[in-house]
Amino acid sequence: MADLAFPMPRPAGCPFDPPAEFARLREQEPVARAVLPDGSPVWLLTRYHDVRAALRDPAASADLRAPGFPIVTAAERALVDHGVHPGFIRTDPPEHSRMRALVAADFGVRRAEALRPAIERLVDSCLDRVLAGPRPADLVAELAMPVPSTVICWVLGVPVDDIGSFNAWTRALVDAGSTPEQTQEANGAITAYLDRLITTKLDEPGDDLLSRLAEEHRRGGIGREDVLATAVLLLVAGHETTANMISMGALALLHHPERAAELRADPGLAPRAVEELLRYLSVSEFATTRAAVRDVEVGGRTIRAGEGLLPLTQAANRDPAVFADPDALDFHRRSKRHVAFGFGVHQCVGQSLARVELQVVYPALLRRIPTLRVADGELGLKQGEGIVGVRRLPVTWD
Repeated sequence: MADLAFPMPRPAGCPFDPPAEFARLREQEPVARAVLPDGSPVWLLTRYHDVRAALRDPAASADLRAPGFPIVTAAERALVDHGVHPGFIRTDPPEHSRMRALVAADFGVRRAEALRPAIERLVDSCLDRVLAGPRPADLVAELAMPVPSTVICWVLGVPVDDIGSFNAWTRALVDAGSTPEQTQEANGAITAYLDRLITTKLDEPGDDLLSRLAEEHRRGGIGREDVLATAVLLLVAGHETTANMISMGALALLHHPERAAELRADPGLAPRAVEELLRYLSVSEFATTRAAVRDVEVGGRTIRAGEGLLPLTQAANRDPAVFADPDALDFHRRSKRHVAFGFGVHQCVGQSLARVELQVVYPALLRRIPTLRVADGELGLKQGEGIVGVRRLPVTWD
């Protein structure tokens, strides 16, 4: 069989389901050879247990700079081509472990829960503006982007007034339509902005993560490049994925009114609903790309050192061997085994904070605007950007 072309198109007109080819591969060819847009080969893993096995195997490197690492997005290509430090998420232990330990507490369960009341007030203020504004309203612009952008500013110590600037830079970084020059310009702008802010934190520290990283640098524990790379990574990743999850989750609820009615009637269902929406949508498409640093066996196949592999979390989260009736949205299933946040030592460091934001947003949206529905208008489905999402979500209500 000829090598498959990857990424694969999603079903026409359906923003929720992964490519139909994933189901065939899971059944017939769970470790399949494919070709990326730049012509380089990659191994696709589609079964849940194979995906988890690869993600916990130290022979599968998460370092963007590793030989044979599969580069899927334009943003990653720009980092590699210009020798930019990829941030600790795209490194391996011990570098990964050292930097992760410095930021973990600021994204842990305790910190996330402490922020819940403030997040509730923030969500209500966003919904106040939606209700007072024109119809249709764009939930991406009015809710999905402002909430996680503001929250990550609180955590990092970035001035909230600057949200508009860094959202524009982030958009250029991750947009599949950006030219290499636009991507490079955006990366330069966000890096320069945060470099100036680090200098400010060294002179006038606050009670925030960026100040603590700057102080660790002052003591000689980490280099300035480490502080800067971590700041860029957390500022971009800390809101982009959650923003898309908010908009896609809201769209899924509007397309499944029976599930929306369940959650509206029982807000206590929110934790289970969030886990199921995370499984069902799996918005991070390529966050789990890896390169074999030595020969590794997965699913009965030997992947040689220097070959790329892509454990597909979207496919794993729809594996019927683990999740009964996996294409159904069911808030009563036990969904927490999903791998939407990855698995192993590189599992998403911000998952607790993301969960709290989602647990607040969905019930509040359904409670405050019970007649909410999708309005006419182009959604602008994202393709090939590494994150499943929509550029706009026009909604109206009675």
